[in-house]
Amino acid sequence: MYENKYKVEKDIIYPQEVFELVGFMYDVWNKLGYGHKESFYEKAVAELFRKNGKEFKEQLRCKVKVGEKDLGLYVFDFVYEEKIVVELKQGDIFSKQNINQIYAYLKATGLKLGLLVNFTRKGVKFKRIINIK
Repeated sequence: MYENKYKVEKDIIYPQEVFELVGFMYDVWNKLGYGHKESFYEKAVAELFRKNGKEFKEQLRCKVKVGEKDLGLYVFDFVYEEKIVVELKQGDIFSKQNINQIYAYLKATGLKLGLLVNFTRKGVKFKRIINIK
C-alpha cells in the first residue's frame, strides 16, 4: 500500500517495513483521532493489517526462561512480518519504562527491531528500538 519514494540509508534496519508501518499508524490516527484506549488502537491496527494482507501476530505471548525454569510471560501488541515488535501507546511522551519494555521483548524473541508508537494529540510519534546484542 505504501511505497517509499525517499532515499534511505543502507544500514537502517527494515526501512521499507517501518515506512509502511508508520503509514498504517497515521491511517488509524486519522480515522480515530486522539484519546482512545490502547485496545481500540490495537483493534484498528489489526484490522488495517488484515485488510492489506500483512503478516502479523497480535497479543503474542512469549515465555522468559533461565535454563528450564520459567520466569514469566511477556505479551506484546504485534509482531509484524515476523521481523518487528510493535507496541502501541496513547500519550505524548516516550517513557523510559516503555522503551525498556520493548528492548526486553527484543531480547526475549531475538528480533532486531522494535517500534514504539504513540498516538498523541497532534498525530503519531514513533521510536525505533534496536536489539544490539
